[in-house]
Amino acid sequence: MQIQVILKRFGLSEKEICVYLALVELGPSSVRNIALKSKVNRGTTYDILKALIALGVVAYYNKESKQYFAAEPPENLLLAIKQKQAELTEIKEDVEANLPLLRTLFEKQGGKPVVKFYEGVKGISIILKDVLEEVSKSAHKSYCLYSSATEEHRKNIYGAMPDFSKKRIAKKISVKIISLGQGGKLAGLDERKQMPNVAAELKSTHEIIYGHKVAHLSLDESGTPIGVVIHNQAIAEMQKSVFEFNWKKL
Repeated sequence: MQIQVILKRFGLSEKEICVYLALVELGPSSVRNIALKSKVNRGTTYDILKALIALGVVAYYNKESKQYFAAEPPENLLLAIKQKQAELTEIKEDVEANLPLLRTLFEKQGGKPVVKFYEGVKGISIILKDVLEEVSKSAHKSYCLYSSATEEHRKNIYGAMPDFSKKRIAKKISVKIISLGQGGKLAGLDERKQMPNVAAELKSTHEIIYGHKVAHLSLDESGTPIGVVIHNQAIAEMQKSVFEFNWKKL
């Protein structure tokens, strides 16, 4: 792996990498010479050197009233990584400690619906993971699902997480499904009712009602999986009420 790639993964910017490598090649040098070698303007070079000093990978000294900079031994990169790890651990602990407050603030959001769009297999997998996480934290561990999807559509959607049903069952999450047309197979901890003669008028889609969210999963004209998630308690409760009304009628 090239050293530039390693330094970039470490967190250095392109200009920081240029300045650091120029200093490694030059040895102890003035800001002027480092700037010339790295092709980064002098003012920016000086700011970068200060940042690298803070990381512990560069040092400086004065000689004859002139300031020189020098790269520290490469082993200091490992020390800097360990320091970053320690800082991240501390930040993680702070976030965990304040998570209840952050979640309260997140849930409020001024009462306005939050709409998020997801695309592709990765996007759909994010939604499916969110369904499992949100529902597993709820008291009843259940959600509702409308499906007008064909078997091919279901494969495209759940292809984002082929073991979704296994994970759902492992978390003891139940689901009620209203199939708009021909339904799929039961997997466990699921109930299914059919609303016949409806799906022919609809494009293949899923509507998942879970927690305070409603997710719509479908395919675009090119066959790419897409999803829209609406996060709003009132909308989710209304959709759930409509679902329960239809469930009792079927």
